[in-house]
Amino acid sequence: MKKPKWVVEKERDKRAAAAETVWLFGLHAVRDALSNPDRERLRLVVTRNAADKLADAIAQSGMTPEISDPRKFAAPLDPGSVHQGAALEVKPLHWGSVEQRCLAPEDGRAIAVLLDRVSDPHNVGAVLRSAEVFGAVAVIAPARHSAPETGALAKTASGALERQPYLRVTNLSDAMERLRAMGYVLIGLDGTGTTTLDDAVADAGSRAIALVLGAEGPGMREKTKATCDVVARIPAAGGFGSLNVSNAAAVSLYACARR
Repeated sequence: MKKPKWVVEKERDKRAAAAETVWLFGLHAVRDALSNPDRERLRLVVTRNAADKLADAIAQSGMTPEISDPRKFAAPLDPGSVHQGAALEVKPLHWGSVEQRCLAPEDGRAIAVLLDRVSDPHNVGAVLRSAEVFGAVAVIAPARHSAPETGALAKTASGALERQPYLRVTNLSDAMERLRAMGYVLIGLDGTGTTTLDDAVADAGSRAIALVLGAEGPGMREKTKATCDVVARIPAAGGFGSLNVSNAAAVSLYACARR
């Protein structure tokens, strides 16, 4: 009997995910990945100078590095990558389910961040860094049309990729509904919001909050916006435009964290 098309596609995607690897680069990103016991590490390429700087982390990881000539760096990186003489091939991290990572404490004061099709790795890396600083339980994004783990994302995250849960889900609206069922208030961020961010956070009281942000330009998709409990705006002085998504995330995380 012939398998249905959706079954074939699911099996193909599963095989591709199992085979996927990521090249992290830069001293900071490589050091943190070497020190992360949850990372499956495959290959470490370093210059002699970088090996000296990373000596403790390399020893801790138990890896045997490949020493490479800095003029002919052996790792298969984009020519524009600022690798600082260090690159590490790894498997993507697996953080578990929304329910496992986003369970709110008894006082309810948890914060999650959802990114609707934010595809720029520098923006996502910056959001992960802010999420770690302000204690978010997770950053959640759709598996398709959003930034995957890459060296550029890891470098921008400045180590946060190794510590801040970054969940990739099949359907963002479904993840939002699951968070709502767990007691979260879903606050969308958009310049057309009918209330301010401060008022939306105040109205949430002591409940857990999920902040929902859209991509640069198009913002949240209509279904995503409709799934939110409230759509709020960050008030701006004067008539100038809006913050980019990573800055808006940082401001919104601060507003929630200082409750």
